[in-house]
Amino acid sequence: MMKSWYWRVAAAFLGVATLYLVAAAPASAGEVNLYSSRQPFLIEPLLDSFTKETGIKVNMVYLKKGMQERLKAEGLNSPADAILTADIGRLHNHAKAGLLQPVTSSVLDTNIPVQYRHPDGLWYGLTVRARVIFVHKERVKPGEVTSYEDLADAKMKGRVCTRSGKHVYNVSLLASIIEAKGKEAAADWARGLKANLARRPQGNDRAQVKAVFEGECDAALGNTYYMGKMAANEKEPVQKKWAAAVRIIFPNQDGRGTHVNISGAGVTKSAKNKENAIRLIEFLSGDFAQKIYAERNFEYPVKAGVPLHPMVASWGEFKADKAFLAKVAEQRITATRIMDQVAFNN
Repeated sequence: MMKSWYWRVAAAFLGVATLYLVAAAPASAGEVNLYSSRQPFLIEPLLDSFTKETGIKVNMVYLKKGMQERLKAEGLNSPADAILTADIGRLHNHAKAGLLQPVTSSVLDTNIPVQYRHPDGLWYGLTVRARVIFVHKERVKPGEVTSYEDLADAKMKGRVCTRSGKHVYNVSLLASIIEAKGKEAAADWARGLKANLARRPQGNDRAQVKAVFEGECDAALGNTYYMGKMAANEKEPVQKKWAAAVRIIFPNQDGRGTHVNISGAGVTKSAKNKENAIRLIEFLSGDFAQKIYAERNFEYPVKAGVPLHPMVASWGEFKADKAFLAKVAEQRITATRIMDQVAFNN
Protein backbone atom coordinates (compact mmCIF):
# COMPACT_ATOMS: atom_id res chain seq x y z
CA MET A 1 0.00 0.00 0.00
CA MET A 2 2.76 2.43 1.03
CA LYS A 3 4.76 1.60 -2.13
CA SER A 4 1.71 2.13 -4.37
CA TRP A 5 1.00 5.50 -2.73
CA TYR A 6 4.65 6.54 -3.18
CA TRP A 7 4.64 5.86 -6.90
CA ARG A 8 1.33 7.67 -7.41
CA VAL A 9 2.73 10.78 -5.69
CA ALA A 10 6.01 10.52 -7.61
CA ALA A 11 4.17 10.16 -10.93
CA ALA A 12 2.02 13.18 -10.17
CA PHE A 13 5.08 15.24 -9.24
CA LEU A 14 6.93 14.21 -12.37
CA GLY A 15 3.87 15.01 -14.45
CA VAL A 16 3.66 18.54 -13.05
CA ALA A 17 7.41 19.00 -13.48
CA THR A 18 7.22 17.78 -17.06
CA LEU A 19 4.37 20.17 -17.84
CA TYR A 20 6.38 23.03 -16.32
CA LEU A 21 9.47 22.18 -18.33
CA VAL A 22 7.50 21.92 -21.57
CA ALA A 23 5.88 25.28 -20.92
CA ALA A 24 9.21 26.87 -20.03
CA ALA A 25 11.35 25.31 -22.75
CA PRO A 26 12.09 27.73 -25.60
CA ALA A 27 11.83 24.89 -28.12
CA SER A 28 8.09 24.71 -27.48
CA ALA A 29 7.51 28.25 -28.67
CA GLY A 30 6.76 27.26 -32.27
CA GLU A 31 7.82 28.92 -35.50
CA VAL A 32 7.25 31.84 -37.82
CA ASN A 33 7.51 31.89 -41.60
CA LEU A 34 9.07 34.99 -43.12
CA TYR A 35 9.20 36.19 -46.72
CA SER A 36 12.09 38.63 -47.06
CA SER A 37 13.42 40.72 -49.92
CA ARG A 38 16.24 41.84 -47.67
CA GLN A 39 19.41 39.86 -48.25
CA PRO A 40 20.06 36.94 -45.90
CA PHE A 41 23.45 38.27 -44.72
CA LEU A 42 21.66 41.33 -43.34
CA ILE A 43 19.08 39.57 -41.24
CA GLU A 44 20.08 35.95 -40.58
CA PRO A 45 22.22 36.92 -37.52
CA LEU A 46 19.20 38.75 -36.12
CA LEU A 47 16.85 35.87 -36.80
CA ASP A 48 19.28 33.53 -35.05
CA SER A 49 19.35 35.86 -32.05
CA PHE A 50 15.55 36.02 -32.02
CA THR A 51 15.34 32.23 -31.97
CA LYS A 52 17.93 32.01 -29.20
CA GLU A 53 16.00 34.53 -27.10
CA THR A 54 12.46 33.28 -27.71
CA GLY A 55 12.75 29.68 -28.88
CA ILE A 56 10.71 30.60 -31.98
CA LYS A 57 12.17 29.10 -35.13
CA VAL A 58 12.26 31.42 -38.15
CA ASN A 59 11.82 29.86 -41.57
CA MET A 60 12.95 32.50 -44.03
CA VAL A 61 12.37 32.53 -47.77
CA TYR A 62 14.49 35.09 -49.61
CA LEU A 63 12.60 36.66 -52.50
CA LYS A 64 14.59 39.25 -54.41
CA LYS A 65 11.55 39.94 -56.61
CA GLY A 66 7.96 38.85 -56.95
CA MET A 67 6.93 38.74 -53.29
CA GLN A 68 3.60 40.45 -53.84
CA GLU A 69 2.76 38.26 -56.82
CA ARG A 70 3.63 35.13 -54.87
CA LEU A 71 1.46 36.11 -51.92
CA LYS A 72 -1.44 36.86 -54.25
CA ALA A 73 -1.10 33.51 -55.96
CA GLU A 74 -0.90 31.63 -52.65
CA GLY A 75 -3.85 33.48 -51.14
CA LEU A 76 -4.97 32.41 -47.68
CA ASN A 77 -3.02 29.17 -48.17
CA SER A 78 0.25 31.07 -48.10
CA PRO A 79 2.63 29.76 -45.45
CA ALA A 80 4.03 33.27 -44.90
CA ASP A 81 3.31 34.85 -41.53
CA ALA A 82 5.28 38.05 -42.06
CA ILE A 83 7.05 40.01 -44.78
CA LEU A 84 10.20 42.08 -44.64
CA THR A 85 11.00 44.46 -47.48
CA ALA A 86 12.51 47.83 -48.37
CA ASP A 87 10.82 51.02 -49.60
CA ILE A 88 7.53 52.53 -48.60
CA GLY A 89 6.15 51.82 -52.07
CA ARG A 90 6.47 48.07 -51.69
CA LEU A 91 4.94 48.09 -48.22
CA HIS A 92 2.12 50.31 -49.48
CA ASN A 93 1.44 48.00 -52.43
CA HIS A 94 1.20 44.94 -50.18
CA ALA A 95 -1.25 46.76 -47.94
CA LYS A 96 -3.38 48.03 -50.84
CA ALA A 97 -3.50 44.52 -52.30
CA GLY A 98 -5.08 43.25 -49.07
CA LEU A 99 -2.14 41.01 -48.25
CA LEU A 100 -1.47 42.38 -44.75
CA GLN A 101 -3.52 42.45 -41.57
CA PRO A 102 -3.71 45.07 -38.79
CA VAL A 103 -1.42 44.66 -35.80
CA THR A 104 -1.81 46.25 -32.39
CA SER A 105 1.37 46.42 -30.33
CA SER A 106 2.32 48.84 -27.59
CA VAL A 107 5.97 47.80 -28.10
CA LEU A 108 5.91 48.81 -31.77
CA ASP A 109 4.01 52.02 -31.02
CA THR A 110 6.68 52.93 -28.45
CA ASN A 111 9.70 52.00 -30.55
CA ILE A 112 8.63 53.33 -33.95
CA PRO A 113 7.74 57.00 -34.59
CA VAL A 114 4.21 57.43 -35.84
CA GLN A 115 5.26 58.78 -39.25
CA TYR A 116 7.09 55.53 -39.96
CA ARG A 117 4.16 53.18 -39.41
CA HIS A 118 0.81 52.56 -41.06
CA PRO A 119 -2.07 54.26 -39.23
CA ASP A 120 -3.94 50.93 -39.03
CA GLY A 121 -0.89 48.86 -38.13
CA LEU A 122 -0.57 47.18 -41.52
CA TRP A 123 3.19 47.80 -41.67
CA TYR A 124 5.98 49.16 -39.48
CA GLY A 125 9.26 50.81 -40.45
CA LEU A 126 12.41 49.20 -39.10
CA THR A 127 15.28 51.20 -40.60
CA VAL A 128 15.54 54.63 -42.20
CA ARG A 129 17.52 55.75 -45.25
CA ALA A 130 17.76 59.35 -46.46
CA ARG A 131 17.47 60.40 -50.12
CA VAL A 132 20.37 62.83 -50.34
CA ILE A 133 22.48 64.66 -52.89
CA PHE A 134 26.03 63.52 -53.56
CA VAL A 135 28.13 66.43 -54.84
CA HIS A 136 31.71 66.60 -56.04
CA LYS A 137 33.92 68.02 -53.32
CA GLU A 138 35.67 70.52 -55.59
CA ARG A 139 33.32 71.25 -58.49
CA VAL A 140 30.35 72.11 -56.27
CA LYS A 141 31.01 75.01 -53.93
CA PRO A 142 29.78 74.97 -50.33
CA GLY A 143 26.23 76.33 -50.24
CA GLU A 144 25.74 76.00 -53.99
CA VAL A 145 23.37 73.06 -53.58
CA THR A 146 21.29 72.89 -50.42
CA SER A 147 17.87 71.62 -51.56
CA TYR A 148 16.13 69.32 -53.99
CA GLU A 149 14.87 72.47 -55.68
CA ASP A 150 18.45 73.51 -56.44
CA LEU A 151 18.83 70.46 -58.67
CA ALA A 152 16.09 71.85 -60.90
CA ASP A 153 17.59 75.35 -61.02
CA ALA A 154 19.15 76.55 -64.30
CA LYS A 155 22.56 76.87 -62.60
CA MET A 156 22.75 73.06 -62.54
CA LYS A 157 22.06 72.54 -66.25
CA GLY A 158 24.06 69.58 -67.54
CA ARG A 159 25.45 68.84 -64.08
CA VAL A 160 23.04 66.30 -62.56
CA CYS A 161 22.86 62.49 -62.73
CA THR A 162 20.20 60.13 -61.44
CA ARG A 163 18.80 56.68 -61.93
CA SER A 164 15.44 56.06 -63.61
CA GLY A 165 12.69 58.44 -62.66
CA LYS A 166 10.38 55.43 -62.42
CA HIS A 167 12.52 53.65 -59.84
CA VAL A 168 10.80 53.34 -56.47
CA TYR A 169 13.38 55.57 -54.75
CA ASN A 170 12.80 58.50 -57.10
CA VAL A 171 9.06 57.91 -57.25
CA SER A 172 8.93 58.14 -53.45
CA LEU A 173 10.99 61.33 -53.51
CA LEU A 174 8.66 62.94 -56.04
CA ALA A 175 5.67 61.72 -54.02
CA SER A 176 7.09 63.53 -50.99
CA ILE A 177 7.32 66.74 -53.03
CA ILE A 178 3.68 66.32 -54.08
CA GLU A 179 2.71 65.88 -50.44
CA ALA A 180 4.66 68.98 -49.44
CA LYS A 181 4.02 71.36 -52.35
CA GLY A 182 1.28 69.95 -54.58
CA LYS A 183 1.13 68.35 -58.03
CA GLU A 184 1.96 71.43 -60.10
CA ALA A 185 5.08 72.29 -58.13
CA ALA A 186 6.17 68.65 -58.25
CA ALA A 187 5.70 68.53 -62.02
CA ASP A 188 7.71 71.74 -62.42
CA TRP A 189 10.49 70.22 -60.32
CA ALA A 190 10.56 66.98 -62.33
CA ARG A 191 10.62 68.98 -65.56
CA GLY A 192 13.44 71.21 -64.30
CA LEU A 193 15.47 68.25 -63.05
CA LYS A 194 15.14 66.51 -66.41
CA ALA A 195 16.35 69.66 -68.18
CA ASN A 196 19.49 69.66 -66.02
CA LEU A 197 20.50 66.03 -66.54
CA ALA A 198 23.96 65.38 -67.90
CA ARG A 199 22.79 62.07 -69.39
CA ARG A 200 19.70 59.92 -69.66
CA PRO A 201 18.69 58.33 -66.35
CA GLN A 202 20.49 55.01 -65.97
CA GLY A 203 22.20 52.66 -63.52
CA ASN A 204 21.82 52.40 -59.77
CA ASP A 205 22.73 54.92 -57.07
CA ARG A 206 26.36 53.83 -57.00
CA ALA A 207 26.61 54.39 -60.76
CA GLN A 208 25.64 58.02 -60.21
CA VAL A 209 28.50 58.57 -57.77
CA LYS A 210 30.85 56.89 -60.23
CA ALA A 211 29.67 59.38 -62.88
CA VAL A 212 30.43 62.27 -60.52
CA PHE A 213 33.89 60.83 -59.86
CA GLU A 214 34.55 60.52 -63.59
CA GLY A 215 33.42 64.09 -64.30
CA GLU A 216 30.27 63.25 -66.21
CA CYS A 217 28.19 65.26 -63.73
CA ASP A 218 28.67 67.23 -60.51
CA ALA A 219 25.69 66.17 -58.41
CA ALA A 220 23.57 63.05 -58.08
CA LEU A 221 20.61 61.76 -56.13
CA GLY A 222 21.21 58.70 -53.97
CA ASN A 223 20.39 56.92 -50.73
CA THR A 224 22.76 57.45 -47.82
CA TYR A 225 23.64 53.81 -47.27
CA TYR A 226 25.32 53.60 -50.68
CA MET A 227 28.02 55.92 -49.37
CA GLY A 228 28.80 53.39 -46.66
CA LYS A 229 28.74 50.47 -49.07
CA MET A 230 31.21 52.21 -51.38
CA ALA A 231 33.52 53.59 -48.70
CA ALA A 232 33.83 50.17 -47.05
CA ASN A 233 34.01 48.07 -50.21
CA GLU A 234 37.02 45.76 -49.96
CA LYS A 235 35.99 43.56 -52.88
CA GLU A 236 35.93 46.49 -55.30
CA PRO A 237 38.25 49.09 -53.74
CA VAL A 238 37.79 51.42 -56.72
CA GLN A 239 34.44 52.27 -55.17
CA LYS A 240 36.29 53.83 -52.24
CA LYS A 241 37.64 56.40 -54.70
CA TRP A 242 34.13 57.15 -55.91
CA ALA A 243 32.97 57.75 -52.33
CA ALA A 244 36.02 59.87 -51.49
CA ALA A 245 35.27 62.21 -54.40
CA VAL A 246 31.89 63.34 -53.05
CA ARG A 247 30.29 64.75 -49.95
CA ILE A 248 26.74 64.26 -48.73
CA ILE A 249 24.25 67.11 -48.80
CA PHE A 250 21.16 66.62 -46.66
CA PRO A 251 18.63 68.70 -48.61
CA ASN A 252 16.07 71.20 -47.34
CA GLN A 253 17.47 71.62 -43.84
CA ASP A 254 16.04 75.13 -43.73
CA GLY A 255 12.60 73.86 -44.71
CA ARG A 256 10.69 70.61 -44.56
CA GLY A 257 13.79 68.45 -44.14
CA THR A 258 15.34 65.60 -46.11
CA HIS A 259 13.09 62.95 -47.60
CA VAL A 260 13.53 59.60 -45.88
CA ASN A 261 12.34 56.14 -46.75
CA ILE A 262 12.20 52.93 -44.74
CA SER A 263 12.63 49.22 -44.76
CA GLY A 264 9.80 47.60 -42.88
CA ALA A 265 7.67 44.62 -42.00
CA GLY A 266 4.08 43.52 -41.77
CA VAL A 267 1.99 40.51 -40.76
CA THR A 268 0.34 38.69 -43.66
CA LYS A 269 -3.39 38.24 -43.89
CA SER A 270 -2.78 34.48 -44.15
CA ALA A 271 -0.62 34.27 -41.01
CA LYS A 272 -1.06 31.01 -39.10
CA ASN A 273 1.48 32.14 -36.49
CA LYS A 274 0.34 35.72 -36.00
CA GLU A 275 1.54 36.16 -32.42
CA ASN A 276 4.99 34.86 -33.28
CA ALA A 277 5.11 37.16 -36.30
CA ILE A 278 4.32 40.14 -34.06
CA ARG A 279 7.01 39.06 -31.60
CA LEU A 280 9.53 38.91 -34.45
CA ILE A 281 8.72 42.44 -35.62
CA GLU A 282 8.84 43.69 -32.04
CA PHE A 283 12.27 42.09 -31.64
CA LEU A 284 13.50 43.78 -34.83
CA SER A 285 12.35 47.14 -33.44
CA GLY A 286 14.32 46.70 -30.20
CA ASP A 287 17.70 48.17 -29.27
CA PHE A 288 19.85 45.13 -30.02
CA ALA A 289 18.35 44.34 -33.40
CA GLN A 290 18.11 48.00 -34.41
CA LYS A 291 21.81 48.55 -33.84
CA ILE A 292 22.95 45.45 -35.73
CA TYR A 293 20.32 45.69 -38.46
CA ALA A 294 21.15 49.31 -39.22
CA GLU A 295 24.92 48.85 -39.01
CA ARG A 296 25.04 46.01 -41.51
CA ASN A 297 23.56 48.20 -44.25
CA PHE A 298 24.72 51.65 -43.08
CA GLU A 299 21.15 52.71 -42.37
CA TYR A 300 19.61 54.75 -39.56
CA PRO A 301 17.81 52.95 -36.72
CA VAL A 302 14.13 53.80 -36.64
CA LYS A 303 14.15 53.69 -32.83
CA ALA A 304 15.43 56.82 -31.12
CA GLY A 305 18.54 56.57 -28.99
CA VAL A 306 20.15 53.60 -30.74
CA PRO A 307 23.84 54.28 -31.54
CA LEU A 308 24.73 54.83 -35.18
CA HIS A 309 27.44 53.07 -37.13
CA PRO A 310 30.54 55.32 -36.77
CA MET A 311 30.64 55.99 -40.51
CA VAL A 312 26.96 56.95 -40.57
CA ALA A 313 27.51 59.22 -37.58
CA SER A 314 30.39 60.90 -39.44
CA TRP A 315 27.97 62.19 -42.06
CA GLY A 316 26.46 64.50 -39.46
CA GLU A 317 23.03 65.04 -38.00
CA PHE A 318 20.15 66.11 -40.20
CA LYS A 319 16.51 67.09 -40.02
CA ALA A 320 14.25 64.50 -41.65
CA ASP A 321 10.98 65.34 -43.37
CA LYS A 322 8.30 64.40 -40.84
CA ALA A 323 5.62 63.73 -43.43
CA PHE A 324 3.67 60.55 -42.71
CA LEU A 325 5.07 57.97 -45.10
CA ALA A 326 1.64 56.39 -45.47
CA LYS A 327 0.42 59.70 -46.94
CA VAL A 328 3.51 60.04 -49.12
CA ALA A 329 2.88 56.54 -50.46
CA GLU A 330 -0.63 57.55 -51.50
CA GLN A 331 0.95 60.04 -53.93
CA ARG A 332 3.11 57.48 -55.73
CA ILE A 333 0.66 56.85 -58.58
CA THR A 334 0.48 60.58 -59.25
CA ALA A 335 4.28 60.77 -59.07
CA THR A 336 4.63 58.00 -61.64
CA ARG A 337 2.21 59.79 -63.97
CA ILE A 338 4.20 63.00 -63.66
CA MET A 339 7.39 61.16 -64.61
CA ASP A 340 5.58 59.93 -67.71
CA GLN A 341 4.16 63.36 -68.51
CA VAL A 342 7.56 65.03 -68.46
CA ALA A 343 9.12 62.09 -70.34
CA PHE A 344 11.76 61.96 -67.61
CA ASN A 345 13.54 58.85 -68.83
CA ASN A 346 13.65 59.85 -72.52
